[in-house]
Amino acid sequence: MTAKEFNFDGLVGPTHNYSGLSLGNVASAANEGNTSNPKEAAKQGLRKMKALHDLGLPQAVLPPQERPSIQFLKQCGFNGTETQIIEKAAKQSPNLFQATCSASSMWTANAATVSPSADTDDHKLHLTPANLINKLHRSIEDQTTKSILLSIFTDPEKFTVHDPLPHHESLGDEGAANHTRLCVSHESTGLEVFVYGQQFFNQNAPKPGQFPARQTLEASKSIIRSHRLKTGSSLVAQQNPTVIDQGVFHNDVIAVGNENVLFYHQQAFLNEDELKKQIDHFFADQAFYFICVDDQQISVEQAVKSYLFNSQLITLPNQSMALVLPQECQENPVVWDYLQEVKQADNPIKQLIVKDLRQSMANGGGPACLRLRVVLTESEFNSINKGVIMSKNLFDQLDQWVDKHYRDRLDYQSLTDPQLLVESRTALDELTTILQLGSIYPFQH
Repeated sequence: MTAKEFNFDGLVGPTHNYSGLSLGNVASAANEGNTSNPKEAAKQGLRKMKALHDLGLPQAVLPPQERPSIQFLKQCGFNGTETQIIEKAAKQSPNLFQATCSASSMWTANAATVSPSADTDDHKLHLTPANLINKLHRSIEDQTTKSILLSIFTDPEKFTVHDPLPHHESLGDEGAANHTRLCVSHESTGLEVFVYGQQFFNQNAPKPGQFPARQTLEASKSIIRSHRLKTGSSLVAQQNPTVIDQGVFHNDVIAVGNENVLFYHQQAFLNEDELKKQIDHFFADQAFYFICVDDQQISVEQAVKSYLFNSQLITLPNQSMALVLPQECQENPVVWDYLQEVKQADNPIKQLIVKDLRQSMANGGGPACLRLRVVLTESEFNSINKGVIMSKNLFDQLDQWVDKHYRDRLDYQSLTDPQLLVESRTALDELTTILQLGSIYPFQH
């Protein structure tokens, strides 16, 4: 049965801001306290979605989460009216308050891990919301993420939406940002590569010393089990701890894969040779392309600054591949010159598509961060909620919705404005109608 890969992009939320909440994310830390532009951020993301749709690629949308989260602040002991809760939290515990205002759910590469039905023993598509426990502001996302996924992947005969892994540091799970699926074709069984940062229960194993390793081996193996992946269709690999300490907080900041191509930095993996051996074994006599960027060509620092590897590697309708790159890659002469070499070399990458995502990039999220890849057969596609599928009409609706509800300036003082909660809820209420999602937010119940 024919299968297609859909990119489910996250809509940037109305509280998009720069609070510097993400230790280990260089861009997030560098821009802490700067004034953001939620309206422009949302429009930049929408324009990227529309561009891929116009190229003929299946594209869909995931909604943002409710922020600030009054439910979370109540759990933290703040009481009174909602206005009083916001005022108390902002004054008494700025760190908790900033966490509850985060719009980081826009980076849907962290939303979940997805295994297509071609890879699973029960022939269902499996989705597990990431628990994101390493960062407080992200750890409060997973239940709403599950509600959103259930509202889209509604048929239990075809889809299994799992509970997130238990909230314990041994099972830290960061979703598809540390997961790549390689395959000959989307309808055939693929090889799912799970990349972890540390072995929690083996304290003698290699791990970073400065920044946290957010994904554990134990979490990755748990996902492999619960997704019922076929024997031989998964492997685990460790991210190089030294690059985590250089600001590579997820594998998708240092490597990206698509079908029969793995584009990665020389320092990306702790045991590159073993990884290549296992991939070669899976593909046997099928062509596979390892595109390894040498340290002498591009340093880890340049890779992190430009977000070269956080590009989207996509297959175009003509079966060649393209890299969807942040503008920062084009503005870096070393990176841009290297990309011209890639285009001319013997590999499927023949096109470079540059997008302006500066609002997201300033918080450490490039093109790949903004999307969750979901492979759907024709039968599965017919069973999902179609309200989230991108079209010219939906783009126009969402563009007007952003104009109507979003601010073009947001700083810390703006976050403490109780009116922002009202504006955000009004926007999300209307959005659930546009996307035909029903009641997915706590305030709607």
